[in-house]
Parts: sequence; structure tokens; C-alpha cells
Amino acid sequence: MLGPDPGLRLVLGSASPRRLELLAQIGVVPDAVRPPDIDEDPRPRERPLDYVHRIAAAKAAAVEAGAQELVLCADTTVAMGRRIMGKPADAGEAAAFLYALSGRRHRVITSVAVRRGERLWQRDVTTTVAFKRLSDAEINAYLVTRDWAGKAGGYAIQGPAGAFIPWINGSFTAVVGLPLAETVGLLTAAGYPIFGRQS
Repeated sequence: MLGPDPGLRLVLGSASPRRLELLAQIGVVPDAVRPPDIDEDPRPRERPLDYVHRIAAAKAAAVEAGAQELVLCADTTVAMGRRIMGKPADAGEAAAFLYALSGRRHRVITSVAVRRGERLWQRDVTTTVAFKRLSDAEINAYLVTRDWAGKAGGYAIQGPAGAFIPWINGSFTAVVGLPLAETVGLLTAAGYPIFGRQS
């Protein structure tokens, strides 16, 4: 663990408004936002956990950062067994995801990566999520909201689909996209003074 450095600037390597909101929840406002442009396609037969871990690390490596800048990146995927359920291409694929998730449990895996210079700190967080059995009417009404767009697995727990989820086992903030307890641990290890930082 590195000692706190009040001169460190935090760069968020993500375009996700949800990750910005989660950071704000703990009083952290990034000094810059620089979403990386990388290939996020899974490799053949790649396991969901390996995929998420690889993509988060690749994002962190792809963000340009100066000597006094700390890069924070994350990646989230929905996994049904060994199947990776990414962001649906259209409403039809979103519907297919929802029918697959209906009445079953699945895993949401989020990997967080923090880079300072050449050093990388990383944590993977897996949460089990249960979906109630969905009716055709519920799925159709949800598709109309378009809340599925740009969301892994075609849903966001903090949106209308929260009504489909009777319980989770793990980290709620990880399902949203950034596990706060683990993120704070990584930032602290890298020398970013979370608490007591002068605004």
C-alpha cells in the first residue's frame, strides 16, 4: 500500500453516468473523465470472470495518464453459467436476455482496476441475482422503457427492472457497475486520499 498523496488526480476511464453517481455517493469527483476505446468482444470460450478481469485491465492500460494521475476503470457483465450476456444490440436481443433470466438466478461480475504508472491494483466482485418469473406483458412493458439499452444483460437493477429482482447475494453497487467498498480499498492502496481530501 502506498501512502496517501494529496496531489494525485483521479481519472475515471468510463463514460458511465452510473459510475460517476456512485463515486459522488462517497464524495469522490474525478478530475477528468477519459473513456478508453478498446475491443470488448469476448474471446472464443472465454469464461465470464476471465473476460471481465481482462477487459477492466485493458481499459486501465488504454487510458493516457500523467505521473500524478490515477486511473480508475471497471467492467461489468451478466453471466448465465458460462454464457456472457453483454449489452443487447436491439430490443429483440434484450427480450431474449430477459426470457433467459426469467425465474432464474445469474451472476453479475464487476472487475475494478486502478492504475498508477506501471502498477495495477484489481479486484473482481461476483454477485448472485435472482429474477422472478416474468410475464410477456411485463417484458413488453419493460422493453418500451428502453432502459435495457447499453446495459449488460439488458437491465439495470437501479431502474425499472429492479421490480423483477426479489433478492441479491453480494454487492448492490457492484451490480450497478462499481463496487464501492472494493473501489475505496483499491484507491486507498494506490495512495488516493478518499477521506480527508481537500475539495
